[in-house]
Amino acid sequence: MQAIQVAKPGGPEVLRTTDLPLPEPGAQEVRVKIDAAGVNYIDIYQRSGLYPVSPPFTPGMEGAGVIDTVGSDVTAVSPGMRVAYAMTVGSYAEYAVVPARAVVELPAELSTRLAAAVFLQGLTAHYLVTATAPLETGSTALVHAAAGGVGRLLVQAAKRRGATVLATCSTPEKAAMVRALGADHVLDYGEVPDAARRLTGGAGVDVVYDSVGQATFDDSLAALRRRGVLVSYGQSSGSVTGFEPAKLSQGGSLYLTRPTLADYIAEPAELAARSAELFSWVAAGELDVLIHREYPLAEAAAAHVALAGRGTTGKLLLIP
Repeated sequence: MQAIQVAKPGGPEVLRTTDLPLPEPGAQEVRVKIDAAGVNYIDIYQRSGLYPVSPPFTPGMEGAGVIDTVGSDVTAVSPGMRVAYAMTVGSYAEYAVVPARAVVELPAELSTRLAAAVFLQGLTAHYLVTATAPLETGSTALVHAAAGGVGRLLVQAAKRRGATVLATCSTPEKAAMVRALGADHVLDYGEVPDAARRLTGGAGVDVVYDSVGQATFDDSLAALRRRGVLVSYGQSSGSVTGFEPAKLSQGGSLYLTRPTLADYIAEPAELAARSAELFSWVAAGELDVLIHREYPLAEAAAAHVALAGRGTTGKLLLIP
């Protein structure tokens, strides 16, 4: 089969198309014929070595397709079933072996390509607004990189929870799109934190959802109200270093968390519940999912360049 391999950490050029043997599932695994693989920042972090993965490896933490064979102990799913999965490495390939407990059957109305476009990022938006820093009517939230893959879903999920949403993005075109998604206020990055305080009567926002990292971290803290929560769930601009916990007390007894999706879908029941609600949002038209571009599998490097360049809006997919 054709797969993308990383022989050693590095830039996009280390993503090489390779012929590999067809993988065989273990007793509690399934093999999925991949229709589409989602491209996510975690793939860049793993490719570069920021998140170490032992090479050689096939990147890709999200895929959707059809189960073509199952391991000897698998009973909950079967060949022919259309499924999606996330947080299992190896989706940049024609086939991937995945733990059976990690796959979720797709509803009939959801295509595999749409599932690959929404699954990982949609589950991320879901857990952020429902569990990490739950929002409710009257909450105020600042969403950074609101035109990106997670950001645009996060704006919609936050509005669905009844929150007032402040959103940052980098161009007028992106700002128009984010407003159309329901953001109450759209800001340039340089306006934070002053605008965040002005728009909240000087108090600051309840929550900042920050996927940017180093470039926005200090301003995110400064935008929070007393005892507000900074959810640092990504680092597209680089890792935050040299942080002093005393800044949290100086800012008003603030909270800081660095969550990851894996810990919010670790139990099959939680994965099933989150997936079901996410799929219901999509089916009801309550979540606008945008596929920015589809790339052939062999153009994985180009997809990484586009994502890292922060010029995309919505999701990038690789199609084997």
